[in-house]
Amino acid sequence: MNKTTNWVGQNLTLTIDKVAHGGIFVARHDGRVVFVSHVLPGEKVKAVVYEDRGGSFCRAEPTEIIEASPDRVKHFWKQAGPGGAGGAEFGHITLARQRELKADVLEEALDRMAGIKLRPVVEAAPGDDEVNGLGYRTRVQLHVDEAGTVGPYRERSHDVVKVRDLPLAVDEIRELEFQNKNFQDVKKIEVAVSSTGQVQWKIDKKLKGDERLIERASGRTFRISGGGFWQVHKKAAEVLTGAVNEMIAAVGIDLEADNLDLYGGVGLFTGTIAAKFGKELRMTSVESFKVATEDATLNLADLPRVKAVCSATERFLNERVGNLDKGGKVASPRNSTIVLDPPRAGAGAKVVNQLLAISPAHIVYVACDPVALARDLKPLLAGGYELKALRAFDLFPHTHHVEAVASLVRKN
Repeated sequence: MNKTTNWVGQNLTLTIDKVAHGGIFVARHDGRVVFVSHVLPGEKVKAVVYEDRGGSFCRAEPTEIIEASPDRVKHFWKQAGPGGAGGAEFGHITLARQRELKADVLEEALDRMAGIKLRPVVEAAPGDDEVNGLGYRTRVQLHVDEAGTVGPYRERSHDVVKVRDLPLAVDEIRELEFQNKNFQDVKKIEVAVSSTGQVQWKIDKKLKGDERLIERASGRTFRISGGGFWQVHKKAAEVLTGAVNEMIAAVGIDLEADNLDLYGGVGLFTGTIAAKFGKELRMTSVESFKVATEDATLNLADLPRVKAVCSATERFLNERVGNLDKGGKVASPRNSTIVLDPPRAGAGAKVVNQLLAISPAHIVYVACDPVALARDLKPLLAGGYELKALRAFDLFPHTHHVEAVASLVRKN
């Protein structure tokens, strides 16, 4: 093989081997790895190379499916697929197979990065199978080009794709039909709806519609200011809080301990833990985004022993660890339960080391990226924690994304 040859533009005949992290698939050609989108394991395809920076791999997209997988279906969204609208990269795959592929990625990440031999079942959100995983998104971001066309970006580009419908969005968003309207001198439109009926949208950061969204989850009400974070899938908050509370119930919780809810957002986990285990819960919700912290303060106001703190998680934990090192008074840190829901990049080494220094009795880790989760689990397991449970959820059907919740208990 001539390693200096650039393959861009070549149409290769490939047999697809397996799925990889990020929603792409692996094939091999002349000793190199070819990452191919919009295919399935076992398929024989022709694929044109669109990126080749040299080295051991390049990237391609299919031009012809020579031998199709039995799990291939007609894409539900005409404007998506190779070279089309982004955000539905698994739309050509049956839902059941999508979940198997997500389990493959999670299983491999856990094994390769943390030495954990485990294949979780990726569970469907309630009702998704009945509607083929459509109509679940309560948050949608659309872009506007110079001609006023509104739509999603074309995958791998900032070109706006003209679409007639948004089939992954809930009906309330579809009925607004922003994608069928013309806008001038606008760059971005963000739309959000709540489970209780409010509709809110931002046109280049100018808020329209309801000022606050009101959400319900696991027995609590939450108010979210414009632009505040909430789970995308209409059932996600209920599913994730249910899983977290189930794992806490299995281990037990000391309501008097210095319990923490890290990356706490608007107080979702703190509030629903209190609803499940009692309003006498002592817990601190830690969130770096000021508006979300203000929402959390309002949402948790009826809980006398709960507080919301606006701080970066790492800085907050640094202070906690410093207090422990100085013998400062911190309520029962070793009996505590810590819930964390970090961004896609994961908690990272510094936060994990701080957790190990605090040494809580129970850590519940909510993850939106399997590789970041596995990377963070490795030092936690080496530092004296046991993985008691791990559940995975398909909260982004027709994409490669998968959510997981892990329960880690201190061994001594």
